Amino acid sequence: MKLNPKQNGLLYISLGILLFFSFFLYVFTIETYNGIESFSVYIRQRFGKFYLWLGLLCVLLLVVLAFSRWGKHRLGKDTDKPQFSRLAWISMLYSAGMGAGILLRAVQEPVFMMRNPPIDNQTDSGTIALEYTFYQWGFTAWAFYAVFAIAVGYYLFVQSKKVLSSSAFSSVERMVPSKKPQQLIFGSIDILAILTTVFGLVAAIGLGTTQIEGGLTHLLQEDFGLQGTIVVLLIISILAFLSVFRGVNKGIKVISTWNIYITLGLLFFVLVQSDVLSVFTQFSTALFHYIVDFIPLSIAYGQYNPGEEFLTDWTYYYWAFWLAWAPFTGIFIARISKGRTMREVILGVLLVPSLGTFFWFTTFGQSAFTIIENFGSYQGQFDNVFSSIFIFFENYPFQGFINTLTILLLISFLVTSLDSAIFVLSMFTDDGKQEPSKKHRLLWSIILTIFSIGIILLGNAKADINVLIAMQKLLIITSLPFSLLMVVMIVLFIYDFRKQQQTIST
Repeated sequence: MKLNPKQNGLLYISLGILLFFSFFLYVFTIETYNGIESFSVYIRQRFGKFYLWLGLLCVLLLVVLAFSRWGKHRLGKDTDKPQFSRLAWISMLYSAGMGAGILLRAVQEPVFMMRNPPIDNQTDSGTIALEYTFYQWGFTAWAFYAVFAIAVGYYLFVQSKKVLSSSAFSSVERMVPSKKPQQLIFGSIDILAILTTVFGLVAAIGLGTTQIEGGLTHLLQEDFGLQGTIVVLLIISILAFLSVFRGVNKGIKVISTWNIYITLGLLFFVLVQSDVLSVFTQFSTALFHYIVDFIPLSIAYGQYNPGEEFLTDWTYYYWAFWLAWAPFTGIFIARISKGRTMREVILGVLLVPSLGTFFWFTTFGQSAFTIIENFGSYQGQFDNVFSSIFIFFENYPFQGFINTLTILLLISFLVTSLDSAIFVLSMFTDDGKQEPSKKHRLLWSIILTIFSIGIILLGNAKADINVLIAMQKLLIITSLPFSLLMVVMIVLFIYDFRKQQQTIST
């Protein structure tokens, strides 16, 4: 297949926009950062609460769908069977949708929340810390993914549409009968999904590679700096291309399953050396409060409002991050969920990864709380998001081996996030094919690498910022258009699905 600009307009327009922005990242790095900083303040002030309400809406919608009669309908024909085992399915969706983030924040976030309780629900600071961590990593994050997966899966496997974000807006064809306006609308939606995906992905890659470099610096007592981070990124990019080149079954599934096994091994390693009863008690207590407080937490109501500064630094950023990942993670989940009922997809995506993440943060967080008590005087050992988990493991036996394994797992998680995104972006730009050409996979591997390097440079533009701060500001901006579009998508999906069920019943 030749990459003809006339036949691949979506690909070339998207690459042109990304290369144009990359030019500013490389040449006008500080000016670009300053522009992002000022615009992000405006977005947070005007649309911060909108992010919160959208998250709550997605969770409530999924609960209703799962437990209604609609939940029994399959993503596909009634005779379609799931392509992957449940373990492989969960492994792939978890590796694509969360991955390295649970290593990045495993210790730092619970400790920060414990020392700076964002809310006051009349419980101890440890419980509040875990409850708020659950909130930021739990049902809402996976609801963004699941809503997109259900909508796209419905149009893809039930209505036989192409693997494109615009397929979820096919009702527009009835509202806008003229071909050219249709093409303009659908093309704009697909370009927006591609750009949102790329920004969300490179944010994760930038954070993950910086953590790997931080871990290597901590372990080897040698500062590898910016050059070291870029070398790590290049290694991850090469591995991701090799994985996506082999496809879903031979590449992505194998690495994703490996990730889950190693993650469970690390979790068990920490758990057996912890106060197991304390961990399970804290897990149950924090989970109870999270469920009871979920709605007021979701809208920052009354005593559950941590304040605009905290919401800006944490919750708005997280919601923007999950929204940025929704296009590629949602479509990837839809792609691997054919033959499963909507109820199974919703409960599988919403509950299983969330509960697993909750127990992970409880085990590491509660263990870190105990270690801090043993310090006698806390000197900020776990404050650095990029090195906290490596310092944490210094309090356990086999620290050299465990920290090395953690770095390998970080690399592996980033590879599965990157290869999943490359695969989905290739489907987008290869005319919505479920098995995109290898030329598209190679192109997206290259462009994502270039753009990720630009983001790392942006994160080093000023002495007082890092990749995390730069990404917080950028993602709040880039996620806004897609979040507005998601509201329209939800309305159209409910309308189309309800109309189809009425047609079938009559």
